[in-house]
Amino acid sequence: PLWLSGVTAVVLRDGVDGPETLLVRRADNGRLTPVTGIIDPGEEPAIAAEREVLEEADVVAVAAALVWVHALRPTTYANGDQAQYLDLVFRCRYVSGEPRPADGENSEAFWRPVSRLDDVDEEMRARIVTAAGGSDVARFER
Repeated sequence: PLWLSGVTAVVLRDGVDGPETLLVRRADNGRLTPVTGIIDPGEEPAIAAEREVLEEADVVAVAAALVWVHALRPTTYANGDQAQYLDLVFRCRYVSGEPRPADGENSEAFWRPVSRLDDVDEEMRARIVTAAGGSDVARFER
């Protein structure tokens, strides 16, 4: 498998009902997720997280903390390509912008209270909960 580095940008802001997170609905599989993406060659991971949020959801955010580093399960794509990702989860602070699907990778982009993630799958919910937990010490898998 091709070994790739990726980011998950969990963008948080204060909401009426507590903290809210930015979610997108992926156009390829319909999953609700935080913004995710591949780090470009030579790109700093925190910059990649901020870039992906702007590209995919038209929201400006600042990476505030690296909160989780973990290897994802191998993936086989429809064309037979195999990849495995090292995922770096960043807690990001919302700065500005109204979410919208900005680049065609997503069909929706919106804010959702962190307390209402029942329709977000367990893997993505764990990333959001870890980021929203507030610790600035990264979680590492062993």
